[in-house]
Amino acid sequence: MIDKAILELVDIKKRFGDNEVLKGINLKVKQGEVVSIIGGSGSGKSTMLRCMNFLEEYDEGEVCVQGRMIGYGADAKGNYIKAPYKCIQNDLKDVCMVFQQFNLWPHMTVLENVTTPLKLVKKTSKIEAEKKALEVLKKVGMEHKADSFPSQLSGGQQQRVAIARGLATDPKIMLFDEPTSALDPELVGEVLRVMQSLASEGMTMVIVTHEMNFAAQVSDNIVFLASGLIEEQGHPDLLFKNPKSEKLKTFLASWH
Repeated sequence: MIDKAILELVDIKKRFGDNEVLKGINLKVKQGEVVSIIGGSGSGKSTMLRCMNFLEEYDEGEVCVQGRMIGYGADAKGNYIKAPYKCIQNDLKDVCMVFQQFNLWPHMTVLENVTTPLKLVKKTSKIEAEKKALEVLKKVGMEHKADSFPSQLSGGQQQRVAIARGLATDPKIMLFDEPTSALDPELVGEVLRVMQSLASEGMTMVIVTHEMNFAAQVSDNIVFLASGLIEEQGHPDLLFKNPKSEKLKTFLASWH
C-alpha cells in the first residue's frame, strides 16, 4: 500500500431539499487500500459513495481523485463552478463503479457487454477489446459464458460480469455499492471471492456493504456512518472487537 491518498473527501456536505444527508465527511483512501463503509439504512453510505464519482453533486467540500478535484473548478474570482462534462469524465477515467443492480445490457452477450464500453469510450479496436474482455472474464471465472445473454445467467454470474466490465477499463479505484444485496444468499460467496481476489492483488476499493464478515476479512479501514457523519473508523480488529461509539455497539450487536 502506498501512503499517499489516491482519493480524498474534505468536509463533504450533501442535501436533498431540507434533508442534510451528509454533514461534513472527511476521508482519505490510500492507493491499494480497501475501505468498507458500514452503517444503518439512511445513514448516507450510498450517497457518500456516489459523491466520490460525482453521480451525486455534492453541495460543499471537495472530492479529489489523484490530487484533482472532481466535479468543480474555479472561476476568475475563485468561486466554485461546475466543471464541463468532458472534464469530469476525464478526471474520473480511472474510477469505476459496480452497482447493486447489475446494469447489463439484456440484448447483448456477456462478451459484448464488456467490449462495448471499451470500443465506445476508449476507442479500442474490436480485436483488442475482445482480447481484453476475455482476459477479465477469465479473472472473474466467467469466460465460459462469453456468448451467453444476461437472462441466461444467475444473479451472481451477472454481478461478476459487471465487475469484469469495470475491470476492463483498467481502473485505479473501484467503488462497490452493496454489490451483493440483490443476490440470493447462496450466490453471495462467489461475488465476494472475486472481490477478495482483487483486494489481494492491491486494487484500491471502497465498498458499501452489509457483509460484516467480509468487511472484517478484507478491509484495511472500516468507516461507520451514522446520521450523515463518520461516527467511528479504524482497522476492523479495533472497530469490531472494541467499538467505542454506543451507536456502533448497537449496530454490531445483531452481527455478533
